[in-house]
Amino acid sequence: MAKIVLGVGSSHSPILLMEPKAWLERGAVDDKTRFTLFDNDGEQIKYADLLAKAPPQTEAELDPVLMQQRHEANEAGIRAVAKALSDADPDVIIAIGDDQREVFHDENMPALSVYWGETLPYLPQGIMKWKYADELRSEKWYPQEALNFPVNAKLAERLIGDLCEMGFDPSHSKFYPEGQGMSHSFGYIYHRLMIEKVWPLIPISINAYYPPNQISPLRAFDIGEAIRRAVKSWPEDIRVAVVATGGLSHFVVDEQLDNMFLDILREGGRESHATLPRKRLQSGNSELRCWSMLAGAVDGMTFDLIDYVPCYRTPAGTGCGIAFATWR
Repeated sequence: MAKIVLGVGSSHSPILLMEPKAWLERGAVDDKTRFTLFDNDGEQIKYADLLAKAPPQTEAELDPVLMQQRHEANEAGIRAVAKALSDADPDVIIAIGDDQREVFHDENMPALSVYWGETLPYLPQGIMKWKYADELRSEKWYPQEALNFPVNAKLAERLIGDLCEMGFDPSHSKFYPEGQGMSHSFGYIYHRLMIEKVWPLIPISINAYYPPNQISPLRAFDIGEAIRRAVKSWPEDIRVAVVATGGLSHFVVDEQLDNMFLDILREGGRESHATLPRKRLQSGNSELRCWSMLAGAVDGMTFDLIDYVPCYRTPAGTGCGIAFATWR
């Protein structure tokens, strides 16, 4: 019988592939970002207004020593979750991520989609393409050449059918058009978490960012719970890990929201995901939905928060709340 042996939650922010000096360069264009900024009440805000209302102590978050300490904490977090995967050595990884108009666009924006091709193509495009000063580029940045990575197509196809039988309606992709690669939510797993070995994925995409068909956190949890039931029904002796990437709060750091959500994960259970303030799940905060789906898949397992690292990149408070956790 198949069994989920490990759950992993990790942020996938570009901060995790950059040195702190590059955080500041990225922050220098936050007033021109293509993503809308929202304050910690969930209200749309311009960068200048966010800067004007930022607490005076926010400037101290940009102290170079503190930023370097946070960078080192992030690296330690990545090593910890990568080691957890290596130690578990699963037969397959069910990967949960969101797409930011990298694969899906307004002509076709599924709320839930499963990829079941034999391989998943990687191309240095969109978020994964280096767009900053050459001298700031880290060796940890995404590869800039085309690659292909393994998918367990047979189990992915079975999972699509299982979800349909349980009342969910996943879209699916068996291949991408020529010149189209995976989203960064999966590229991060292949590049930074599979250090010693490349395991095949079952890639699951949800629409976290874009109205009007964003999955609610409770719906995400329920899909995760269905994934757990599906895996338990597989007769083969298969060890499965479930990995979700994204979040926590960004592009404005919201430590209060992040800690409230981490408490929900720590306590376990379903109903608390319905209490998440939907108005505050805007822009990058919306990726908490990926973790809610993971929480449903591993409900009943033991949660271990490896670290939470609030990473600021401007005196206005923009940046990302970085988190790493496992369930065993």
